[in-house]
Amino acid sequence: MHQFIINASIQIIPVVQDKHPYEWVDEAIAIIQQSGIKHEVGPFATVLEGRYDEVMKVIHDVNEYLYSRNCSEWISNLQIQIRSNGDITGEEKTDKFK
Repeated sequence: MHQFIINASIQIIPVVQDKHPYEWVDEAIAIIQQSGIKHEVGPFATVLEGRYDEVMKVIHDVNEYLYSRNCSEWISNLQIQIRSNGDITGEEKTDKFK
């Protein structure tokens, strides 16, 4: 895949009763924060921005973390926007509303 900047959103929905689902979500967000990738936490999803490989690694790391911590089941909802001939940034899409 190319090395332009892409946008992605990830929403983690734990399907568990071992602890409050927000606790699992908070742990997933901590993995994103520790990655150093540009991100924005929202009430329904977290938006990531970076090179394709970087973004996909963070998504992978979140799912691997949940697996390694024995989260019994979760849904990862993803949206990925890729432009084949250049960068796509969040500011480009939202600046007109600020």
